[in-house]
Amino acid sequence: MATESEAFTPLTLPVLPLDDEVVLPGMVVPLDLSDAEVRAAVEAAQAAASAEPGKPRVLLVPRIDGTYARTGVLGTVEQVGRLADGDPGALIRGLGRVRIGAGTTGPGAALWVEGTRVDEAVPEPLPGQVTELVKEYKALATAWLRKRGAWQVVDRVQAIDDVSALADNSGYSPFLTTGQKVGLLETTDPVARLRLATQQLRDHLAEQDVAETIAKDVQEGVDKQQREFLLRRQLEAVRKELREINGEREGEESDDYRARVEAADLPGKVREAALKEVDKLERSSDQSPEGSWIRTWLDTVLELPWTVRTEDAYDIQGARAVLDAEHAGLDDVKERITEYLAVRKRRGDRGLGVVGGRRGGAVLALVGPPGVGKTSLGESVAHAMGREFVRVALGGVRDEAEIRGHRRTYVGALPGRIVRAIKEAGSMNPVVLLDEIDKVGSDFRGDPAAALLEVLDPAQNHTFRDHYLEVELDLSDVVFLATANVLEAIPEALLDRMELVRLDGYTEDEKIVIARDHLLPRQLERAGLDPDEVTVDEGALRKLAGEYTREAGVRTLERSIARLLRKVAAQHELGERELPRTVTDGDLRDLIGRPHHVPESAQDPAERRTSVPGVATGLAVTGAGGDVLYVEASLADPETGAAGLTLTGQLGDVMKESAQIALSFLRSRGAELELPVADLKDRGVHIHFPAGAVPKDGPSAGITMTTALASLLSGRLVRTDVAMTGEVSLTGRVLPIGGVKQKLLAAHRSGVTTVIIPKRNEPDLDDVPAQVLDRLDVHAVSDVRQVLELALAPATNGAGAKVPVAA
Repeated sequence: MATESEAFTPLTLPVLPLDDEVVLPGMVVPLDLSDAEVRAAVEAAQAAASAEPGKPRVLLVPRIDGTYARTGVLGTVEQVGRLADGDPGALIRGLGRVRIGAGTTGPGAALWVEGTRVDEAVPEPLPGQVTELVKEYKALATAWLRKRGAWQVVDRVQAIDDVSALADNSGYSPFLTTGQKVGLLETTDPVARLRLATQQLRDHLAEQDVAETIAKDVQEGVDKQQREFLLRRQLEAVRKELREINGEREGEESDDYRARVEAADLPGKVREAALKEVDKLERSSDQSPEGSWIRTWLDTVLELPWTVRTEDAYDIQGARAVLDAEHAGLDDVKERITEYLAVRKRRGDRGLGVVGGRRGGAVLALVGPPGVGKTSLGESVAHAMGREFVRVALGGVRDEAEIRGHRRTYVGALPGRIVRAIKEAGSMNPVVLLDEIDKVGSDFRGDPAAALLEVLDPAQNHTFRDHYLEVELDLSDVVFLATANVLEAIPEALLDRMELVRLDGYTEDEKIVIARDHLLPRQLERAGLDPDEVTVDEGALRKLAGEYTREAGVRTLERSIARLLRKVAAQHELGERELPRTVTDGDLRDLIGRPHHVPESAQDPAERRTSVPGVATGLAVTGAGGDVLYVEASLADPETGAAGLTLTGQLGDVMKESAQIALSFLRSRGAELELPVADLKDRGVHIHFPAGAVPKDGPSAGITMTTALASLLSGRLVRTDVAMTGEVSLTGRVLPIGGVKQKLLAAHRSGVTTVIIPKRNEPDLDDVPAQVLDRLDVHAVSDVRQVLELALAPATNGAGAKVPVAA
């Protein structure tokens, strides 16, 4: 505090400028002497002090943006030495305010000014308002210092009683701006200065309370990006240390899923979902099981070929040539694939590759007996189109999750077979073969066939959603080929979504071509034989196809060829026969035994099934294709008293009703046909279908049973070379049936030369191969009378006199 005599004494002092900094009286601050102006002022003060007693004095003046304040602080240089960082420095103590006057001259390079000390005395005793102000300031300062944990400073503030010194003590407050400190410096009235310092401290505490309240309410949101950045850096550092401990090179384990997701070419919604999972992964610990689930999900998403598509081969003629080279026959399927490629080509030429978010996929159902090449045809289609091929086996699948995938809440959850097929194919437009779709089951876990409805529906499958992925997957560009043996086993709703293509089996000529071009070369390689070592002539292949096998497909034929070649190889190794060798039809019996399927026409007349009255040859369709079906009829001895109709052979309800209709027709119209119908009234009728272990049903055996009963009653034999199929009505009309193509192929395989079909099935002959029709004499009839005229052999002497009796 200046004395009264010093208060107005003019002072001549060197100016020590403070850039953007303020020192108030009572403060002790270190200053860096590296600054030229600061060093010049201190050196000038030291030079002046050498001629006068006391410590060197300087005038501390704030300089804001190059402008000096109007009031400075008289300061004494307490000590000159080194600062903590080793730079030269001086310790300055502020003593009192000085009102700056005019400039003057002085020793050294510093700026010298004249100044007058400011009187800062406060009358004693203090007024009551000032005392309350002092208490308020101390209370506010104590509260602020306690929050900062500065307990020692609290005691020092409480010990200050001088109003001016208490107000100037706020110069240490770090929250005050330079402008606020200059305001305190230029406020010469101590009471007004204390009131200003109190207001500034009160405002700061209020702002601090609001800031703390906001921080408490929004703890999760404050500085989120900074915290996430820091945590990611820390996580990277921890992983780096773990890799070093485990001896792994940095980057060897691709854990940076965020970078992989951002670098991957993903659809927008898929990328968004993947980044959300990455956020969850980064927040989870390495020990959390959820982390492994998320990694598995991200790996699955990143491995799917979201934007990868193979270019279709639009060489239509070349594609048809590939199909013809790899498969004989099957013209319906080849034509459908050729049509599909032609339409795809024209759509691409006109920029119509995607219409309404949907691409031009296809869904075909290949239905036919086993062994006709349905499964291998799928690979040939992919080869012809230039696409990837993947097979999905559905036989025995009973869980709906096998198609749609499991929810990720389950341990060991995986995507469904459709997603795995796309992943395996490596493109979004493969050829997917859904094998054995008719053998899909259902139980308490759901119905997989119902889940396939969305997959195979062209109107829905562009937004297919797997339960595991939970993102949309576009299947509209996939070519689905579903295979089945039994059409009736496919649910109607599922069949409605597929284009049906029937594969009814091969003709004998087609089997020979397949055996010569495909089966024989493959089996020669498997038997370790060269093509020039063993030759199988066409006659042997024809006999293998016709007498050693009787099937719609070629699997048994291939097994017979394999057995034949194994026998040839064994004979050569045993030294029994030398190579090269040509196998003819006469060698087959010695190599693989007797034929298993000799046509009825080739057997001895006495050994034929139709060598007695009451036996007729029918045609049927089974799961293995078309087949020949024999019907036997007999009458019971009247002395046994047995009457009525007996049916055996494991028949279904429809076939039993057909037998009743045939019997009723003969009873009512037998007189017109010149048949002894009186025997039907008193004697029991027994109709039997051989192969009793095989279930049989359907109406197509109606005319066959009628012919067998008519043969039994008339005593006329049924022609051995005749087979028939058709439903019969009570009026004797022959009604249409299904499976004409399969049945005619079966008749051709069995050696039958004459076939009777319903008149209304005549248009179905267009589907039968020409070479089969050339070898069959097909009669289309509309009445049972026509059937009997064609099927029954002419009457012989005494024919009809005796009717065979059941034993």
